[in-house]
Amino acid sequence: MNLVESFRIALRALSANKVRSALTMLGVIIGVAAVILLVSIGTGVQSQVTGSIEGLGSNLLFVFPYNMSQNQQGGGGGGFGLTKPFTNQDADLLTRRLGNNAIVVPVVQTAGQLRVGNRTWRTTISAGNDQGAQVFTAQLAAGRHYTRSEWSSAAHVVALGATVKDQLFPSQDPIGKDISINGQRFTIIGYYKRQGGGFGGDQDNQVYIPSTTAQRLVGTDDLSQIIVKAKDPNQVDLLKAQIERAFKPIFGEDFTVFTQEQTLGILSTLLGTLTAMLAGLASISLLVGGIGIMNIMLVSVSERTREIGIRKAVGARTYDILSQFVIEAVVLSVIGGGIGILVGSGGALAISKWVPAEVTTWAVVLAFFFSAAVGVFFGVYPAYRASRLDPIEALRYE
Repeated sequence: MNLVESFRIALRALSANKVRSALTMLGVIIGVAAVILLVSIGTGVQSQVTGSIEGLGSNLLFVFPYNMSQNQQGGGGGGFGLTKPFTNQDADLLTRRLGNNAIVVPVVQTAGQLRVGNRTWRTTISAGNDQGAQVFTAQLAAGRHYTRSEWSSAAHVVALGATVKDQLFPSQDPIGKDISINGQRFTIIGYYKRQGGGFGGDQDNQVYIPSTTAQRLVGTDDLSQIIVKAKDPNQVDLLKAQIERAFKPIFGEDFTVFTQEQTLGILSTLLGTLTAMLAGLASISLLVGGIGIMNIMLVSVSERTREIGIRKAVGARTYDILSQFVIEAVVLSVIGGGIGILVGSGGALAISKWVPAEVTTWAVVLAFFFSAAVGVFFGVYPAYRASRLDPIEALRYE
């Protein structure tokens, strides 16, 4: 009997027990769909974070007021050990030391409560100096950035992210209008084009004010971080060394300087590991589905013992019986895998409106071949048992 005939007999046997076949495939469907869905979420988050860091601009260095390496090695008591925060004087020091080779932006980030009339909205306040427009790639849809004099005087001016503008000023031009931020009145001078989700949240759900204004708003002189942009990309490593020399006498080891490339590398590694863990957890469902296939195939062997005996008595070879049952198991897993791919991909597209999800070709191919491998692996033992049945004993089976 050739392979085509074995395939035809296998399909006929599966169609004779449609409900049981469908329930057997359900485990594989759930497993494959879970793999694709979770990998899509992990990949989507990774792409969003990477795009966000790249979208900040190029040739950037991020200076944080804590030692990340000590924290990773178990120091700092489980936190980032913020012992001495940055101030405007530290940003001024870097401006003097780095000179014309870099642009230095002191950054303040905090939560904000916005109010316009009877409408309120919670957002993130992102604050820098007047040179921030030269460092970050966000583009104004209308209006302007705050000026040097507005930064120096801590003026109450603000530019809105696209989400904030849409929520508080739908179908309106907000420029020149007033808005309340944490109970204080600000004048809107511009709003930005939509940027999409980003590192640490929705980049469009932010408002942009001078860092000096933000410090007065929250009653502190502290900075969240300092961002430096190298004017020459070949000088990034040189500037990093200069920043470390400038800050070491003041902060000792309690600060960290990351280049943009380092930041992307660390985040990509962490998120790649997270994606692999999610795929591993989802693969457990495939394992359960494979065990279900093996159980059902063993039951099928028991039910069809007399059929197997008759076939062997009339000349069916061991290979013919083996191939038939393996094909049945593979067909169950492949059809289940195909349905699981459709369910997982559809689910990823459906949730992409709320959660970053990106269906990748490699995840689909991996899930499909993994499901086929599950069918082969868990179908071999029942098929082997069927092929080794003694025809005389099989014919006596009731």
